Amino acid sequence: MPHYKAPDNSLHFLDDSAFEYLLPPGSVQITDAQAEAMRPVIPPPTYAQLRAAAYPPIADYLDGIVKGDTAQVNAYIAACLAVKALYPKA
Repeated sequence: MPHYKAPDNSLHFLDDSAFEYLLPPGSVQITDAQAEAMRPVIPPPTYAQLRAAAYPPIADYLDGIVKGDTAQVNAYIAACLAVKALYPKA
């Protein structure tokens, strides 16, 4: 699969070189190794990010409060406690 580098240093790839006309003007073809070196390195999520993402949406709790649904509120609290058990604060 051909890779291309645009003048603004953005990386592009095409399934077929017949579509080169879709590239930004001034783009040049580069090797797979050069393309790999240009790819951003995305760090893995931190412990705090994993913990925060595991919590249920607060809207579930508020919906239970508004409806007076104690089962829904208790389910939300149980889900939060499960997250706290899975990801205890250090």
